[in-house]
Amino acid sequence: MRFVIAAFFLLVLFSYAAAYDPLDPSGNITIKWDIMSWTPDGYVAAVTMNNFQLYRHIMNPGWTLGWTWAKKEVIWSMVGSQTTEQGDCSKFKGSTPHCCKKSPTVVDLLPGVPYNQQFTNCCKGGVVAAWGQDPSAAVSAFQVSVGQAGTSNKTVKLPKNFTLLGPGPGYTCGPAKVVPSTNFLTPDRRRKTQALMTWNVTCTYSQFLAMKNPSCCVSFSSFYNETITPCPSCACGCHNKKNCVQGNSKILSMVGVNTPRKDNSPLLQCTHHMCPIRVHWHVKLNYKDYWRVKISITNFNYRMNYTLWTLVAQHPNLNNVTKVFSFDYKPLVPYESINDTGMFYGMKYYNDLLMEAGPFGNVQSEVLLQKDKDTFTFKQGWAFPRKVYFNGDECMLPPPDTYPFLPNSAHKNVLEIPKLILSLLFLLIAIW
Repeated sequence: MRFVIAAFFLLVLFSYAAAYDPLDPSGNITIKWDIMSWTPDGYVAAVTMNNFQLYRHIMNPGWTLGWTWAKKEVIWSMVGSQTTEQGDCSKFKGSTPHCCKKSPTVVDLLPGVPYNQQFTNCCKGGVVAAWGQDPSAAVSAFQVSVGQAGTSNKTVKLPKNFTLLGPGPGYTCGPAKVVPSTNFLTPDRRRKTQALMTWNVTCTYSQFLAMKNPSCCVSFSSFYNETITPCPSCACGCHNKKNCVQGNSKILSMVGVNTPRKDNSPLLQCTHHMCPIRVHWHVKLNYKDYWRVKISITNFNYRMNYTLWTLVAQHPNLNNVTKVFSFDYKPLVPYESINDTGMFYGMKYYNDLLMEAGPFGNVQSEVLLQKDKDTFTFKQGWAFPRKVYFNGDECMLPPPDTYPFLPNSAHKNVLEIPKLILSLLFLLIAIW
């Protein structure tokens, strides 16, 4: 009996830890239901999904939201979204509900739907940006008219068993909880109105639940060593090894080869690491007071374009970023006393779309960092990141003992390079 109890608490603790992200401790997706008006047999509600995660967005093919009704509710109509199935509505005569399933599944509408089917913050194909990247795009919403639901706060029952897929598994949703009613401003912004009833559902993400293997890996190189530290072999598992293709394969010229599959199965370029994404961190240059890093992201999946991609790196010198070229950058400070984590993402309409594998399947930038003279060193792999995340999932790093090492006496020589260049420059001026 004691063993069973201990195992139960261990499982609860492990599940909680798996969903906790130390770099984004308060990140979650909050689903809010606001009952806006009563109908003869139910209510009309505005359902809003807010992505409060700093660097994890919902990408194509978008979110899927599900729940189980507490009673015998039906959905009469929806604006800004739709259910994937209608269910058995044969008992209804005359007007037929939009959905009669006990556990409906709802998806967002695609952009460009007629105006009368649109709702505020709807119709993005289910794509929702990360809060830290673009707060204005970190929301999705729709309107639903619910019947057979009760017509007062006392008779309405909260839905149960919420599920969120975005676009794959990984999210765990808690129970719906009644909260203080939301306040709204009228269109002229001169008067406040209030929802008749509001409840929230909070969903958190766990990479452990989302996938068995990492989805990205990291490789390293430096100017002071010719050795390139590659991604670990089978870093993302080698289960796709039989279905991978070489970069010059004739298969890649076939029509439809880049079309995503319904099950999101990848078509990967054959590599030793078998990862869809590789991040390469190259220590490029050293100056007297600054040092320079080049970051490259390569897509090896022929069926996936990454929209609104994000790259998060943890390194102690990110508290002194001077300039980022070709990427946007934002520091992330989960703890006030530590500022060692930053988010890189693409510039809008320039490189915010990481194309599928091929000649255009990469983006790159350079970062100029000011040295902290008390801690800066090239020794023992200090110049390489401690953690790297792509689209919110932690990437596999090489073992520390394989990092490009600093040759004997190279540290002094490396720091002397700027002085040597200046000396040569003055010599040339003098000769001239």
